Amino acid sequence: MNKTKIWLSSPHMGGTERDFVNEAFDTNWVAPLGPNVNNFEVDIQEYLKEDVHVAALSSGTAALHLGLILLGVTAGDEVICQSMTFSASANPIVYQGATPVFVDSEEDTWNICPIHLETAIKDRIAKGKKPKAIVAVHLYGMPFKVDEITAISKKYDIPILEDSAESFGSEYKGRKCGTFGAISILSFNGNKIITTSGGGALISKDKEIRDKAIFLATQARDDAPHYQHSHIGYNYRLSNISAGIGRGQMQVLQKHVGYRQDMNAFYKKIFKDIKGATVFVEPSSDYVSNHWLSCVVINSNEASFTTEELRLALLEENIESRPLWKPMHMQPVFKESPFYGTHVAQSLFENGLCLPSGSNLTNEDRVRLTNVIQKFL
Repeated sequence: MNKTKIWLSSPHMGGTERDFVNEAFDTNWVAPLGPNVNNFEVDIQEYLKEDVHVAALSSGTAALHLGLILLGVTAGDEVICQSMTFSASANPIVYQGATPVFVDSEEDTWNICPIHLETAIKDRIAKGKKPKAIVAVHLYGMPFKVDEITAISKKYDIPILEDSAESFGSEYKGRKCGTFGAISILSFNGNKIITTSGGGALISKDKEIRDKAIFLATQARDDAPHYQHSHIGYNYRLSNISAGIGRGQMQVLQKHVGYRQDMNAFYKKIFKDIKGATVFVEPSSDYVSNHWLSCVVINSNEASFTTEELRLALLEENIESRPLWKPMHMQPVFKESPFYGTHVAQSLFENGLCLPSGSNLTNEDRVRLTNVIQKFL
């Protein structure tokens, strides 16, 4: 096959990343500390506003793990987690020896359902196990129902660990995602809206929490002239070289958001008159999605094709697409975990498809996508 691969979401450099990386080499700052790390954190803080404090870490998963630790989750606890998500949202719960309690999605944002969330909380409390935290995800860049979920969090005094791995640049009622949780996290993995190759961040309005996160992320070394440890630590800090990539990426973040939003508009136009096909969009003006990935749901009772047939047609032309996240409660590794809900997440998984959404897709790529999809339809 000679056709160039069109990826689902590939890294997109802005041009200045190399300058910051070269500066790290020139000054010999190649360790997990240095001016790029410090300035990258400041860049994120200034972008998010809301007087937040940021700890740059080696991955979004590391940030979730530390977030659970800082919220006091220990062995034997239970943590509520959105079922429709990537496994990294749930795995750190198990790292802590806790049990994930999965909750179904609602149809507007595909995120954690407020009704099923409250049902789950009431039932777990009745069983003598009040959950320690709620892991709520902004799926594919779409903010969850912040007002409703926050109200439930406050009503039952259960903190939100906000998983913004896919939603850097998204907003709810004019406020950036990554600022709604007791602790929030970002991911800068290679396929995200911006990347540091691999990396993430933990965000809190409490500077003490941020400082403790950095302490734990650097092997929890006590303040002593020798190596002394009173807590279990982790090697979770971001390197100065990776942070240099991040500093360059922050300069083009808003452009990348715009490019991905344009891709969502592109797919809305393609599927506008296709019976049974619905492109995932914001439910109201309160929501602004970065559209990290644009997705389409195919109602097989109305459409003349299935998502799998569309995926295979794209694959035949060397175009990557992918089913939506398989819900966690359907995963073999979590088959014994409690689940509250109906079949919303399962139906989305069975009928949804993620389409190429990268900010670096060209006009030629879009022409090719249009021709392939229209020929298939």
